[in-house]
Amino acid sequence: MAPAVAVIGLGNWGTALAQHLAVKGLDVLGWSVDQPVVQGINAQHRNPLYLPNAKLSERITATNDLEAALGCATIVFAVPSKFMAQVLPKLNLRAPSIFVSVVKGIDPSTLDTPLQLAAQHLSSDVPPVVLSGPSFAIDVVRQKPCGLVAASKDETAARKIAELFSGDCMKVYVSGDPLGVELGGIVKNVIALAVGVADGMQLGDSARAGLITRGLAEMMRLAEAMGADVMTLSGLSGLGDLAMTATSDTSRNRTVGLRLGRGESLSQIVSSLGSVAEGVTTAPLVLELARRCKVEMPITEQVEKLLKGERRPEELVRALVSRPIRKEF
Repeated sequence: MAPAVAVIGLGNWGTALAQHLAVKGLDVLGWSVDQPVVQGINAQHRNPLYLPNAKLSERITATNDLEAALGCATIVFAVPSKFMAQVLPKLNLRAPSIFVSVVKGIDPSTLDTPLQLAAQHLSSDVPPVVLSGPSFAIDVVRQKPCGLVAASKDETAARKIAELFSGDCMKVYVSGDPLGVELGGIVKNVIALAVGVADGMQLGDSARAGLITRGLAEMMRLAEAMGADVMTLSGLSGLGDLAMTATSDTSRNRTVGLRLGRGESLSQIVSSLGSVAEGVTTAPLVLELARRCKVEMPITEQVEKLLKGERRPEELVRALVSRPIRKEF
């Protein structure tokens, strides 16, 4: 009998969600291309590359055979956004499977969100759901309380996923606006970078609050232009995720911003971190998406210039403060 859930991608977030479901009593099969990850989980119940200090449940097994994972009723898609286009065509899913994206990124070739890209490859009888919200992988593994949102045009599917993930330490709400939920999780990484820059320059609490608030306004403008419900961005997957990512030093996006604000180069930061924060690769894609939708996103624009080396941190701040006076809304 196949496990109840497959987690496609065993990075930090995929591993954390697999552990959460296993603690709830579900058998979980994880898929990874990294053989050390598969061997470590199966032999030592640890992921040696991601969250290596976490002892994982014996209910989690791992494989590098994608076909073996696709017989599960629920498929949790947790691959890095840059690899989505490679993996999605291989997911030959059929009803009654449910596809759940937990990816917070954009496809670099098409500018599609994960569910938009998935829709091109999933059978029409497989409902797509996005699960997102303010939650760090380490908090989930440690069973700290968090709140998420399961969103789908198929309300029954969204409720099934909310029930699947909800437990003693996780509350999952339901939404009918998957695009808004996805955009909140994607764009907040860019704004968190800007907030990190301001804090790295020690610009103070007022500057941080202003950037978070105006950053949220940018997120809402893009969401509205793309046909999402702007109210979604005021919830957990928008404001909630933004507040967490922009203010917590656990956030990789904030950390990159902090170090940029203190004068380090992006190459130095990436070299020492070992991998890049999602907001670094997402910023130019979000800006391109904004231009396509004819939406002004000045914070995103300045972050993109900073990352390209066309702005110094102090010039980023000056460019934002010197913008023409206009109505707030």
